[in-house]
Amino acid sequence: RSVNIVAFGNERDGFSEDNQQACLIWSYLGRSALISHINNSLSVSQAGNPVFTKYQACVFGNVRLVVHDFPLWDIFDSDWYTSRSLIGGADIVVIKYAVNDKTSFQELKDTYAPMIKKTLNHSSVPVIISAIGARKNGVPCTCPLCTLDRRSCVTTSEGVQLAKDLGATYLELHTLDDFYIQKYFGGVLEYFMIQRLNQKSSEKMKKRKKTQKCHRVQPPQLEQPEKMPILKGEASHYDTDLHNLLCCCQCADVAFYPEDLSTVVEAHKVILCAVSHLFMLLFKVKSPADIRDTSILCTAQSLFTVEMGDTVPPLPRGVPRCVPPVRVLVKDSVFCSCLLDILHFIYSGAFQWERLEEDIKKKLKDTEKTEHVLEKVKCILKTPGKLNTVKDCRSHQMDDRLYSTSLRLFFNTPVLADVIFKIQGASVPAHRAVLVARCEVMAAMFNGNYLEANSVLVPVYGVSKDTFLSFLEYLYTDSCCPASILQAMSLLVCAEMYQVMRLRHICELYIITQLQSMPSRELASTSLSIVSLLKKAKFHNSDCLSTWLLHFIATNYLIFSQKPEFQDLSVEERSFVEVHRWPSNLYLKQLAEYRNYIHSQKSHCSMM
Repeated sequence: RSVNIVAFGNERDGFSEDNQQACLIWSYLGRSALISHINNSLSVSQAGNPVFTKYQACVFGNVRLVVHDFPLWDIFDSDWYTSRSLIGGADIVVIKYAVNDKTSFQELKDTYAPMIKKTLNHSSVPVIISAIGARKNGVPCTCPLCTLDRRSCVTTSEGVQLAKDLGATYLELHTLDDFYIQKYFGGVLEYFMIQRLNQKSSEKMKKRKKTQKCHRVQPPQLEQPEKMPILKGEASHYDTDLHNLLCCCQCADVAFYPEDLSTVVEAHKVILCAVSHLFMLLFKVKSPADIRDTSILCTAQSLFTVEMGDTVPPLPRGVPRCVPPVRVLVKDSVFCSCLLDILHFIYSGAFQWERLEEDIKKKLKDTEKTEHVLEKVKCILKTPGKLNTVKDCRSHQMDDRLYSTSLRLFFNTPVLADVIFKIQGASVPAHRAVLVARCEVMAAMFNGNYLEANSVLVPVYGVSKDTFLSFLEYLYTDSCCPASILQAMSLLVCAEMYQVMRLRHICELYIITQLQSMPSRELASTSLSIVSLLKKAKFHNSDCLSTWLLHFIATNYLIFSQKPEFQDLSVEERSFVEVHRWPSNLYLKQLAEYRNYIHSQKSHCSMM
């Protein structure tokens, strides 16, 4: 057995002329009746300066005592690794300072105390702070500008505060005589030595008992439950959906023409307005007073003219519409020749600026015309009141979710809406272009031989208004945040009804995540029926979720087997749960046998 003590600091007054002033550690070792067989050695640096003194002795008869006494703090500056290792391996740390050396104390407090505290973090090593010497404050100077003589010694409150910061025991030793050394400092140090020896003995006994347990009859090992099937999320195809809308031009409500009416390019007002204030102005979503940017107003007037009327030429695809498209004449012929490339850029999220530059350069093969067109595009993308530079346009490459925030402006609003859903007596406005791009079922419904293709009012059955609004929000923003497991299940049913598979996967992941995070106590007391969720998931073809829920019931067998809903499982489902149950029947049988063995051992002991 051994006790390791590490001491730091100099108890000698920096201004004392007595170089033979006694050392705290040496005084204790030499005077204590419990210490015997003292040896000491001095370690010096390469420059010949003393680094620390190492003392070895015996305490309490047969306990080895090792003390490293560092009079200087330079060890922290020159060899932090060694000082940290010494503190980490210490049983007791002693910090000393002279009460009449305020400069050294301030350096200890500001520089070295935080380093010691960091090293002792999460450690139970006791620390003793010893303030040594009698204070020698004279009459302070009365000059208001002089601070040399004020508080030249370390006060008791400063020492106590340092001890609080380090979680240490604070001692004041006015002199290094027998009383202060043996009864005061020695009493505290020996108390901590006994405490540390008892702690080491306790840890040794625990290790010995642990070793002995290895030779006894061991309880059965509970294996981990089977791994749940991993449900992988589906990657977003939000940008692709909107870009494909331009390619197929379903539900187009705006047609761009050159002045000679030789060609036509179809587009969608809600998509254009989602990325451009200029198009908002053009289609009267905003007024000039709302824009308040002359460059946008001038560009809109110089590029486009909107004509409403019955003189619209027939469009190539001949798709039936409720409302004829808005006719827009493009005045700038060079810009009009690149319009399709610009629309592809906008429908892709307006973030591939370098690709647009390259496409226009190839088409025009003229630097001046290319710059002219790109300047117009910058103005189309411009935010009112701000300057748009090439750097700003290229910064869109960092944000490929432009629509997910801008299309949110048109969610559940009548602005530009061309269809109204009637659900539970309420009206919900929407935009065919977004619905057709994001949902294949609605694309067929609005473009096929169905009543909805030429109807503004569309009734919705089988889902609640809140669920349908959450469904539409996902179509517009590519995100959804269900408020509960039941709401997520309702949204899953709606997603399956309209065949939006990614939304169904998001709902499945939400339900799984919420159930996995539920503590066993809450799972046992909840009124939520997991078996009902399982039945609904199967009915609506959510194979991944139904398989996971079966595994979840099997993994929490002891909880669900006590619930009445457990009886609602089919024969096939019950068989699966019994086969994959956790804990297994074998483990429970082994556990019962082990308990009987322990009980029999206790009975034998009581008889003896």
